[in-house]
Amino acid sequence: MPAGLAIEKRTFAANRANGVVALEVAQRAGATRRLRVGESGSLRLRFPGHAGPDLEAVAINTAGGIAGGDRFTFDVTVGEAASLTLTSVSAEKVYRALDDEAAVAVTLKVGPRGRLSWLPRETILFDGARLARTIDVDLADDASLLLVESVMFGRRDMGEAVTTGRLADRWRLRRAGRLIYAESLLLDGDMAARLNRRAVASGGVAMATLLMTPMDDGFVNALRAAEGLRGETGVSSFNGLSVARFVAADGESLRHDLTVALRLALAGPLPRLWLN
Repeated sequence: MPAGLAIEKRTFAANRANGVVALEVAQRAGATRRLRVGESGSLRLRFPGHAGPDLEAVAINTAGGIAGGDRFTFDVTVGEAASLTLTSVSAEKVYRALDDEAAVAVTLKVGPRGRLSWLPRETILFDGARLARTIDVDLADDASLLLVESVMFGRRDMGEAVTTGRLADRWRLRRAGRLIYAESLLLDGDMAARLNRRAVASGGVAMATLLMTPMDDGFVNALRAAEGLRGETGVSSFNGLSVARFVAADGESLRHDLTVALRLALAGPLPRLWLN
């Protein structure tokens, strides 16, 4: 390896971001309150609302995005009968990687009669980005979960296109220790060609998954009957879960369809940052 390139790589590695947030909440006197908040590196948590039955938390990445070699960890625990909604202040941008991939690890635990709504804003992958993400969820037998994750491959309305890159996404969901949902996604190399495949995105550049448990057939029927959706949507219930998939031609269309779905799923107001 040329000396100049070796120095560049060492410099790049020494300036990588490492962020960790650890949050534990519990129900106390009818309100969900923070028991433990840990922050390190470039990740922060803020709590914009007042104490109440449901606590709202907002994740902030002060690094301004994710680049190759960055490492981010989220560890969230919702105690018995507590309720937490966690979102992010803005879309998370994943930039071109020179060598090492970026890694995001999410661990979510929800205790008996607890409820967690995991609702981050979209992840935007730029050309050449390399991201490996894991999401591991451990639910008590009677816990509730609403989980939404969305990915945009560039911003079509800004003339951005993703031709190469890598996305490895692994989800595992357990209830009372039993695996009830697992999926793994790998898009690698010629991203544009893969997204153009009919069985992948049929040319779309924005996709999302909404997962709800316990399953809610009322939500499924309402989303199927929803009018004015701009992309392609599929939703069904199985194995105690309701799962909706979204594919759209651009990020604005995806946000519109997700907003419709979340209004139905939450049966109440969306987090304020989702409306910006």
